[in-house]
Amino acid sequence: MEFLTVEHLCKTYGKGETQVKALDDVSFTIPKGQMAAVIGPSGSGKSTLLHILGGVDRPTSGSVLLDGQDVYKQNNTNLAIFRRRQVGLIYQFYNLIPVLSAEENITLPMIMDGRKPDKKRLDDLLEMLQLKDRRAHLPSQLSGGQQQRVSIGRALFTEPAVILADEPTGNLDSKNSAEIISLLRQSNRDFNQTMIIITHDENIALQCDRVMTLADGKIIRDVLTGQ
Repeated sequence: MEFLTVEHLCKTYGKGETQVKALDDVSFTIPKGQMAAVIGPSGSGKSTLLHILGGVDRPTSGSVLLDGQDVYKQNNTNLAIFRRRQVGLIYQFYNLIPVLSAEENITLPMIMDGRKPDKKRLDDLLEMLQLKDRRAHLPSQLSGGQQQRVSIGRALFTEPAVILADEPTGNLDSKNSAEIISLLRQSNRDFNQTMIIITHDENIALQCDRVMTLADGKIIRDVLTGQ
């Protein structure tokens, strides 16, 4: 069943001779529970695509439908609610609040949304992320791999419709990279979590169910990996 549908997505910056077409008529669908990778060289449009899918940046034209809802037909207030509740974002540089503990960073989006955190879900998530004994630690007291686990926990805790990860292992060594991808795959399988991962690493991409290759704002290759 089609869960995420992207239709004729275009994004341009600038005008006239200085105009840059970051995305050029991109269309695809992703079923519920699929873990897809998007690869391509720098400047191919990967991050632009991710930001538009996450409701962070509006497209110039085209549409994004999530579970039948047209994301960009909402007003700005509802779009902000959509970002908080339906999208989990994981960044390369973690984007944690330095004065908050690991537990507080994970629960912050739900608290800001006016919802009470589920303690059992938090405990289960900390267990899965191997962070139970680090729950009270500040980001500065955690390793890079542990900080990225907190970032993943923050994205998963609100039970969003889709997880979007922008180079989630780009700032980590090979051992921590493997652990992070394993955690994402575990979440994908345990919770039927739909995921899109931007990566430069083909080995990571091949661990996903599907690999889409972007070049010059267009999808030039789209293959299932057999995972």
